[in-house]
Amino acid sequence: MNSSSPSAAAAAFYAIDPVHTHLEFAVRHLMISTVRGTFKDVQGTVQAGGPGAGTTAVTVTVNLASLDTREPQRDAHLKSPDFFDADRFPQMTFRSRRVDGPTDRPFKLAGDLTIRDVTREVVLDVVPEGQGMDPWGHERAGFSATGKLSRGAFGLTYNQVLEAGGVVIGDEVKISIDVELVKQPVPQAI
Repeated sequence: MNSSSPSAAAAAFYAIDPVHTHLEFAVRHLMISTVRGTFKDVQGTVQAGGPGAGTTAVTVTVNLASLDTREPQRDAHLKSPDFFDADRFPQMTFRSRRVDGPTDRPFKLAGDLTIRDVTREVVLDVVPEGQGMDPWGHERAGFSATGKLSRGAFGLTYNQVLEAGGVVIGDEVKISIDVELVKQPVPQAI
């Protein structure tokens, strides 16, 4: 990677391009299939490098009202107090704690995910997908990430028991993220 990449020693600042970012979740349904959904409003920043050369700070905010499973009734239920309680807790956030490995090859990103005022550590497996200049002169970098979490660990425990045994909704949630970052001017010290 060149010196202006997110893994470089000099400080670099990036903003998530929400138009070119996709956050998907998947959970088992009726123990026989998988339901997938997306969050369409994802904002955030990445600060890479700097004095610690290799330090990376990632902050992401997801607007829960942007949840979409392609079924309006299910979406309304997921936004209700049974699940996200989006009226009381309109956002979920992720703040990185550490990066394990150099960011120019697959690495792990650990951070605090907060949903409904419950914070738990989540570890994502991240793959750098490339970088380059766009036609308008902006430097961009792409990453994909995957991870898993227990929805019960965040207090999202709503469920129903099936007559034949098992539950309607699985506890494990798989996360898949494709993110495109746009380099920003370095903030000036005051």
